[in-house]
Amino acid sequence: RLRKCTMEKKKWRPLPFSLTDLSKLESQKELMIDIIPNPQEHMLTLVDTGIGMAKTDLRNNLGTIAMSGTKAFMEVLQAGADISMIGQFGVSFYSAYLVVDEVVVVTKHNDDEQYAWESSAGGSFTVHADRGEPIGWGTQVILHLKEDQTEYLEERRVKEVVKKHLKFIGEKNSDDEAEEEKGEKGEEDKEDEEPKIENVGSDEEDESVKDKKKKTKKIKENYIDQEEVNKTNLIWTRNPDDIIQEENGEFYKILTNDWEDHLTVKHFSVEMQLEFKALLFIPWRAPFDLIENKKKNNNIKLYVRRVFIMDSCDELIPEYLNCIRGVADSEDLPLNISQEMLQQSKILKVIHKNIVKKYLELFSELAEDKENYKKFSKNLRLRIHEDSTNHSQYVSHMKETQKSIYHITGERKEEEANSAFVECVRKRGFEVVNMTEPIDEHCVQQLKESNDKSLVSVMKEGLELPEDEEEMKKMEESKAKFENLCKLMKEILDKKIERVTISNRLVSSPCCSVTSTYGWTANTEQIVKAQALRDNSTMEYVMAKKHLEINPDHPMVETLLQKAEADTNDKAVKDLVVLLFETALLSSGFSLEDPQTHSNGIYRMIKLGLGIDEDEVPAEEPSAAVPDEIPPWRVMRMPLE
Repeated sequence: RLRKCTMEKKKWRPLPFSLTDLSKLESQKELMIDIIPNPQEHMLTLVDTGIGMAKTDLRNNLGTIAMSGTKAFMEVLQAGADISMIGQFGVSFYSAYLVVDEVVVVTKHNDDEQYAWESSAGGSFTVHADRGEPIGWGTQVILHLKEDQTEYLEERRVKEVVKKHLKFIGEKNSDDEAEEEKGEKGEEDKEDEEPKIENVGSDEEDESVKDKKKKTKKIKENYIDQEEVNKTNLIWTRNPDDIIQEENGEFYKILTNDWEDHLTVKHFSVEMQLEFKALLFIPWRAPFDLIENKKKNNNIKLYVRRVFIMDSCDELIPEYLNCIRGVADSEDLPLNISQEMLQQSKILKVIHKNIVKKYLELFSELAEDKENYKKFSKNLRLRIHEDSTNHSQYVSHMKETQKSIYHITGERKEEEANSAFVECVRKRGFEVVNMTEPIDEHCVQQLKESNDKSLVSVMKEGLELPEDEEEMKKMEESKAKFENLCKLMKEILDKKIERVTISNRLVSSPCCSVTSTYGWTANTEQIVKAQALRDNSTMEYVMAKKHLEINPDHPMVETLLQKAEADTNDKAVKDLVVLLFETALLSSGFSLEDPQTHSNGIYRMIKLGLGIDEDEVPAEEPSAAVPDEIPPWRVMRMPLE
């Protein structure tokens, strides 16, 4: 109904007298919409200062379903009249009966008397001359709400609806909250309008004063508290050259509720295939929930003639641009009967194409400012698999023998540089792409290849490196030599790992822990575990078992092989294998399920190194038994002396 009130006000502008006969506006000089909730009587009143309706208009427009007064009004306009209307189906008025029992419409047109239209949606209506208080000019719609729909009488709910759908309608909407206040009045004369001054003195008061006080009674006074709800700020309809940076910043914060300023902004309009204007922002930082797949894109708000339609239109922007913010306002976008859905998707495709084009221009302009581009570059990584265009710089540095692009993910570059995963890769002179942002994990999972080069993680199994015949022969010999040790380590570790293999990626480290090709890396596990809404029931299925890779050239592994061949049941061998595996987990970035067991193993190794015998450690005294049931707390009160 607020939309219809807005249309009534807009009909002022194309009327013949709107620019010539200003006397017609004397009774209502200011165009506005008042929203007056009355919780006591379950009534919500909408008042507009539009052109109003005559008696015939009430019968034709409100008395006939699917009769659109807006459409009829537009048909009688002269060609070339500048007007934009929304709602041409004639059913939006009757949608009020979803929440009301009765509707009363009081209206006054310049060419007719003041009339009232009443209906309870029972198939009939009445139209009669209204002898109530003159409204001047315009229309009052009085809605008698149902018992279960009183939420629309709450100030919070009214403001929420207005701000969502009519924030930028271009007309003022005020919320008139009727309140009652008790006051004291005496006789109805001028003295009652002035403040009373009472002298507090002796008990010998004038009897006339006492009699006057006895006549004093309490009555209720009503007053209206007006507040402008929608702050009109249609900066996208203005010339961009006339808009200062502060106005753009203020509008961005109103639109997005962001406390930070935007990074850059773009104004543009299209007037060829269809007419629409858009205002696009790039935020200062990536949103916190950027990787949330279930979240709908609600960053571009779609308006039709300044009326909000939707903010979750997947066809409006591609998924990789879901970090952007903005407004698109069309004059030609047709709606269906509900006025909430779009009729033709072809027009949306045109808007989609132009928005993407303008954002690509913004990216190009931003790339010239390296400092600001660096701040925003994190946003571009999310959907890089949808628009990968430039990896030639890395490929140009690759050696002829390098067939893949190697990358590693982690929290800090220093950790990645010293990681066991990159030892053999860098020994061969291959570059490794360091990725330290959490969003990079999501990126590399989608980006399988670039410039015909496969993207390979050095943290997962199956790492293939170029090898000559001598290296291949040496690897086969190592596999045969350490085959029994690998089987023994697998038996000791049992379900903790998938298998134990000889590594081709280690140089100075004795071992490392890797995941399967489609498993989570250590960094991914840390990110997922930190999510507040993670699903613990599926964690163990997604977190694949680890693979332990050992370095056949490391002295520790050589010595362990000798001890295992001497006695496979040696307890020290079992302890060393477990300690080696848990240390490999930590150095590879994973967390331990039982850190205390690992700590106890470290302590035993320290004691052996210091020559301390197990028997010399004092035994821990047994702690008091904990009762099965803890008695409830008692509250004891003690007197204070």
